[in-house]
Amino acid sequence: MSRYIKLMDESSDEKQQLREDILLGLSQTDKQIQSKYYYDEVGSELFNQITRHPDYYLTGCELEILNQYKEDISTRLGEDAFNLIDLGPGEGIKTGLLIEQFISDYRAFTYVPIDISRKFLDHVIHRVNAQFAGIETIALNSDYLVGMDWLMRNSGKRNVVLFLGSSIGNFDLESTTDFLSTLRTFLRPGDFVLIGFDLRKDVDILMRAYNDSDGLTREFNLNLLKRINHDLHGHFNVDAFHHFGTYNVHTGAMESYLLSLEEQTVEIDDLNTAFTFRKFEPIHVETSYKYLHSQVEKLAADARFKILKNYSDRRGYFINSLWQAD
Repeated sequence: MSRYIKLMDESSDEKQQLREDILLGLSQTDKQIQSKYYYDEVGSELFNQITRHPDYYLTGCELEILNQYKEDISTRLGEDAFNLIDLGPGEGIKTGLLIEQFISDYRAFTYVPIDISRKFLDHVIHRVNAQFAGIETIALNSDYLVGMDWLMRNSGKRNVVLFLGSSIGNFDLESTTDFLSTLRTFLRPGDFVLIGFDLRKDVDILMRAYNDSDGLTREFNLNLLKRINHDLHGHFNVDAFHHFGTYNVHTGAMESYLLSLEEQTVEIDDLNTAFTFRKFEPIHVETSYKYLHSQVEKLAADARFKILKNYSDRRGYFINSLWQAD
């Protein structure tokens, strides 16, 4: 049985939010486009291709971890009924590995995917229902924390929160602490969180992952400009921008930019605004932090969680860290 609950403010039209964010981002001295706008239909398909590319190690590492340790994870969660909360479920493949194990272990749970995109929710619900008939599902169309607040007020079950992939790395370090601390306020003592952390490693490995040999990441980033052209009637010449991915040795983060290859002015009709770009001026589009084990430990402690287990792939590239709320 599936329920769909829309918690998005009806006045917060997605296209209006896009207008506001693009206007703000491109009006700043250091121009930026938020990475959440990657995932239109084209961008989502490109990202799926990236995750299957041999240069992009992250997905394979996490699938290896979940396949190897799903039984141990299930055992540690105990036998009481719980909400399986999936923050940004994506395609649902990784979550499916855990659901399969929980069913095998006769765990009683309600699957609760949370995403701001109705399209993504529809996709994952269809996939889960097709693969696991009869699962109780409550799909929350909302911001993560708004969804967590609703669930806390409407369910008395224990909670198991999944934040898979390397999504946590897209926050800056201060925002990561704030997010995890706020998440903790919506959990009860004894609730669980399973978070994916991409670890620091050889810079060449990182550079290949974010500058893959087939140019998929390049197309993925440039698609942001194509989306603005399509959704906001922009006039970006995509060929006049270059994808540049680099590693910041000071912050431990991969950073992605679009560089203007010439001095140019770009009009966006829906914003009734023209934006000027200097030659080689960057637009920041993504930051992906890579972590040390000590940083993961500090994040957990600062947000009032204890680490039960860090599950690692065989190469030590990635961990899924199982936390419990104090």
